[in-house]
Amino acid sequence: MQLNPGKTLLSAIDKANADLRTLSLKIHSHPELGYKEYYAHKTVTDFMAERGFHVTRHACGIETAFIAEYVHQGNDLDDKTPLRSVGFCSEYDALALGGTGDKVVLGQGCGHNLICTAGVTAALGVKAAMEKHNIRGRVRLLGTPAEETLGGKRPMLERGAFEGLDACMMIHPGQFDVLYRQPLGVGRLEIEYRGKAAHASSSPWEGINALDAIAMAYNAIGQLRQQTLPTNRIHSIVTNGGQAANIIPEETSMITQYRANKNEDLNKLHDQLIEIYEAAAEATGCTVKVEKTMEYMPLHNNSILADRYGAYMESFGVHYNSRQVDETTPAGSTDMGNVTHALPGIHPVFNIASLEGVREPGLSTHSLLFAERSGTELAHKTMIRAAKALSLTGLDVLLDGEFTKNAKDEFDQSKE
Repeated sequence: MQLNPGKTLLSAIDKANADLRTLSLKIHSHPELGYKEYYAHKTVTDFMAERGFHVTRHACGIETAFIAEYVHQGNDLDDKTPLRSVGFCSEYDALALGGTGDKVVLGQGCGHNLICTAGVTAALGVKAAMEKHNIRGRVRLLGTPAEETLGGKRPMLERGAFEGLDACMMIHPGQFDVLYRQPLGVGRLEIEYRGKAAHASSSPWEGINALDAIAMAYNAIGQLRQQTLPTNRIHSIVTNGGQAANIIPEETSMITQYRANKNEDLNKLHDQLIEIYEAAAEATGCTVKVEKTMEYMPLHNNSILADRYGAYMESFGVHYNSRQVDETTPAGSTDMGNVTHALPGIHPVFNIASLEGVREPGLSTHSLLFAERSGTELAHKTMIRAAKALSLTGLDVLLDGEFTKNAKDEFDQSKE
């Protein structure tokens, strides 16, 4: 009996399950920081090449980025109409979860081994359906490094890696199932103050205290925080507070991250912070240098894609809160936000601790416990279920022209 494309897709994923589990465990047991994911890059690109994808290693001039693509022209090789194209993102960088220096503890504290394998799973499923049922189109897996630091998707987006895609999607592990996850936009500023060194006891009046500037700025940020929107976030650390207690610090530095759920609010926070840093410099007589080293945009969920993915997940037994509840649930930030402002996309969360949607108390991302859970058989099962829904949604992008047009129309209207 001839299977329909969806059943072919699901069957292909089931057949690949053991290999997918092995792949996930390999990434999990070899944690690597952003832009240093050499093992992950080789492991995943070899995996995709062995399964018939055209693989571009070191894509976009980024050593640990890749693009794996499969194109099927269908029966009519003379058909010149644009191919419908769907993309999936894989992430594979790890986190420093403890320790210092050469004793730092690395781990998949955000479950990127699962994100990586989910993207691979979705792409494999779509490819199997395309081959079996002669479906014209393109499926592209984007290996996007360094999500936890400077964000590989941003330069890949700028260098054309996402061009030609009708939609791009990914999923993320978490402590509960969320359809309309709303990551905030985030900016990262590195601030350096320069004053004048002097002996802190015999001639402090000869110095200009760069630590005072840091202290003033840090305290002013605290005052700003209580007056800003409840959806905004500001957090700072001091990276250099001076070298010795008996020396007036000549050079100090800090890092600030600021977040908001709208671009205009993100820009407003940026301008307010710049005013604080400059005011602290003027008040203390220091000079200041501020550099923006990263900016992720707020995630823009495409409801056409999200609702289709959600329908598949619900058919697998998953239940979601309302969109209003989802969008007010606290979230971090991701460079996938930048992608969703360039083309239709989604970024749902799947619960790694329960197939029934039960939340495990104390389980939080960016923790050693989450890293441990990300390697479990249960986490793999929940990932495979979600990746099947993701893959089916991607297949619909290729098969259903009206569905794809509706997603594109909603995206275009949101940009007006």
